[in-house]
Amino acid sequence: MSRRAEPILLSDQERATLQTWARARIQPLRVIQRAKIILLAAQGVESQEIARQERVSRPTVQLWRGRFLALRTAGLEKDAPRPGRIPALSARKRAAIVEATLHSQPPNATHCSTRRMAKAQGVSEATVRRIWKQHGLRPHRVSTFKVSRDPRFVEKLTDVVGLYLNPPDQALVLCVDEKSQIQALDRTQPGLPLRPGRCGTMTHDYTRHGTTTLFAARSTLDGAVIGDCRPQHRHQEFTRFLKRIDQQTPGELDLHLIVDNYGTHKHPGVERWLRRHPRFHLHFTPTSCSWLNLVERWFRNLTQQRLRRGSFRNVKELVQAIGDYISGHNQNPRVFVWSASVERILTKVAKCKEALDALH
Repeated sequence: MSRRAEPILLSDQERATLQTWARARIQPLRVIQRAKIILLAAQGVESQEIARQERVSRPTVQLWRGRFLALRTAGLEKDAPRPGRIPALSARKRAAIVEATLHSQPPNATHCSTRRMAKAQGVSEATVRRIWKQHGLRPHRVSTFKVSRDPRFVEKLTDVVGLYLNPPDQALVLCVDEKSQIQALDRTQPGLPLRPGRCGTMTHDYTRHGTTTLFAARSTLDGAVIGDCRPQHRHQEFTRFLKRIDQQTPGELDLHLIVDNYGTHKHPGVERWLRRHPRFHLHFTPTSCSWLNLVERWFRNLTQQRLRRGSFRNVKELVQAIGDYISGHNQNPRVFVWSASVERILTKVAKCKEALDALH
């Protein structure tokens, strides 16, 4: 005695949907075929006859009848998930490659390449590359860091971050620093211009034509920059720059300057000048924490956008280029918004110290 398939009963909405799919010209062919199978099944047509009319196998008809009964119309739109082929590499072997990458070092080298690791583990280079990508491993790259050992770290951090997040009334906060030893480099030969399919070129060697130091103060209010280039980097030049800031800022405002711990900023001559100008207040970042000074971020923009690929025949051209860049920036300045709280920073520092202690 043959077993009859479970009958299919359609609601009006399901029947309308299936009829639309069966007549559609833009639906995938497999969806059209599945809709026709279910419509015939709902009419009481046996699976063998449906298979003959639709030119498919009887198991295929039974498959989609079962899918419809379980998931209704949603089960016809997409194929069921399939297990896929059995991985050629076992999970144990993949774990061994990750473990070797993290905790081993090849002889006579500081880190392992894909070829070295593939040879050591007896797999292909493409396999190692794929596993490294899946786990976010990049042994060829390294990022720099330094944990501040300043005994007044928390005090200085709180002071500087407080200026960013809650600046005082009737005052202007300026991020001040020097970019020293900017070289006027001239390439020995003209480079080739940018073309489709080819980047611009420049010679690897250059001729030095002297250096300059850029003193810069960046306002946290509107992002405008006050800049001045000087041939030397002494307390005399820093004092002249403070005078320039004094001239180019509203006299009724107090000035809070965020600076690093360079000796120039603490020179007795500078301290005497500050006592004569009480509207100036210096706030020092913790030692080895240049990332706290937002003018450093602007210095990176200057380097990337104007200096690194520039060619300067003398220091005068270099100073002119820096001045033009500052003028262009101030026409449409961008404000850098500080968002990290003191608690968030201290939490990250504590985690970093904990990781370092665990390694040593």
